[in-house]
Amino acid sequence: MKYDDQLRIYSVLNAIPRGLVTSYGCVATLAQLPRGARQVGKLLSQLPAETTLPWHRVLRADGAIAFPENSSSYRRQRQQLENEGVTVTQGRVDLSEFGWRG
Repeated sequence: MKYDDQLRIYSVLNAIPRGLVTSYGCVATLAQLPRGARQVGKLLSQLPAETTLPWHRVLRADGAIAFPENSSSYRRQRQQLENEGVTVTQGRVDLSEFGWRG
């Protein structure tokens, strides 16, 4: 992935308001990477643990947390979302209530 693409993704991540979520595909579209949802996911998976980027606000297109439910990453993402007031029910967030489209 080109460095400019990474910077655009980071810029979109920083724009997601606290208490709202978006999808990998939406981040890709806003970063001018059509059909780049997988690229976004790959980049987010490579972020260092101490990152301040709000990676936890990015979900699958159906509002689901992408990590396996019994994983520590799932629990961490869910906790961070709930700390921001986002309701997570059975691993999903209601995008009609908490969704952000930029």
